[in-house]
Amino acid sequence: MNSDYINLALADDDEDDRLFFTEAFEELKVKSKVSLFKDGIELMDYLDDSNNAIPNLLFLDLNMPKKSGLECLKEIKASQRFNDMAIAIYSTSASEEDIENTFVIGANVYIKKPNDFEKLKKVLSEVVTTNWQYHTSGLNKENFLLRL
Repeated sequence: MNSDYINLALADDDEDDRLFFTEAFEELKVKSKVSLFKDGIELMDYLDDSNNAIPNLLFLDLNMPKKSGLECLKEIKASQRFNDMAIAIYSTSASEEDIENTFVIGANVYIKKPNDFEKLKKVLSEVVTTNWQYHTSGLNKENFLLRL
């Protein structure tokens, strides 16, 4: 891992959500490199190329065309190559089924997309400052859903 910055990725088909995400990180002054993907196929093509750096933290929307976030999560978790990558589900859905499925498959945290820019900055700040190796060791369903 490059200690000068955190390598982040966002896979989200909503252009406005991608824009707000990058603007939030610019305002947070977190030293980061953000890679953006508009669908699951684009994300998996990037991750499957061994020449590309593996993100430290992936924000993954569930409802995307071509390949859903759930399909991507299953593929990522099936590969040991991505064992050190933390995965934050980043979705408008707050359905118990989505939360349960992503928890069981192995995501690190579930974030319901905030509808306010200040809340977005707060939630992103909390997620990028979490020590995921420590946090995941005590992960349970109660602390899986990030509530602010």
